[in-house]
Amino acid sequence: MTTSVQSSTSSTAAATAAATTAAAASQLAATQDRFLTLLVTQLQNQDPLNPMDNSQVTSQMAQLSTVSGINQLNATVQALSASMTSSQSLQATTMIGHAVLVPGNQIVMAKGSSNAAVELSQPADKLTVTISDAKGNVVRTLQVGAQKAGIVDFQWDGKDDSGTTLADGTYTYTASATLGSSTSTPTTLTYGMVNSVSLTSGGAQINVGNLGDVALDEVRRIL
Repeated sequence: MTTSVQSSTSSTAAATAAATTAAAASQLAATQDRFLTLLVTQLQNQDPLNPMDNSQVTSQMAQLSTVSGINQLNATVQALSASMTSSQSLQATTMIGHAVLVPGNQIVMAKGSSNAAVELSQPADKLTVTISDAKGNVVRTLQVGAQKAGIVDFQWDGKDDSGTTLADGTYTYTASATLGSSTSTPTTLTYGMVNSVSLTSGGAQINVGNLGDVALDEVRRIL
C-alpha cells in the first residue's frame, strides 16, 4: 500500500516538475521571439541617414541576454522547488500508519489513559492544564509543575477533579504557563494517526484523522 502511494506521489511530482520546466522554456522562447521581431523591425525601419550604431545593437542584445539569464534562473529555481516537493512527499508517505504529535487541543481518553503535550516557548514556574468535556464543562485541572522550554508531555488518568472515572471519548484542553509575574499560553499538541498524504501547491500535507490536513513543518514528533 505504502509503495503504491509512494509511486503515485513520485509520478505526480515528476509530472509537475516537467510541466513547470516546459512552461518556463516556452515563456523564454516567446520572449526571445518577441525581442528578435522588434529588433529586426527596428533595423528595417531605421533612418538610412542616421542608422543605429553597433553599440545600440550590442546594448539591446545584452538586454536580451540578461532577460534570458533571469528566465533560465527562474526555471532552475522552479525545477529545484518541484524536486524538493517530490522528495518531501516521498518522505511523508513513510509516516502513513504512524502516530504524530501536531498542534491541536484534543485529548482522547481510551481505557482510562490519555496522553498529550504542550510546547513552551520559555521556561515555566507553573504549568496548568484544563480539560473540558464535549459540552465545554471543565472536568479536570492538572498541575504539571515547573518545566523547561520545549515540548512537555503529560498524562491524564481519565478522572475528574472529584476522582470519578469519566467515559472514554474525545475531550479538549487548554494550557497556561506562569513565569514570575507573567502568564503565557503554550501551544497545545495532540496525537493523531496519519491516514494519507496530499500534494498541494504549498507542499506536502498529511491527513491526521479528525485533525484534518496538517503541514509537515507542524509535526513535532513521529511515533
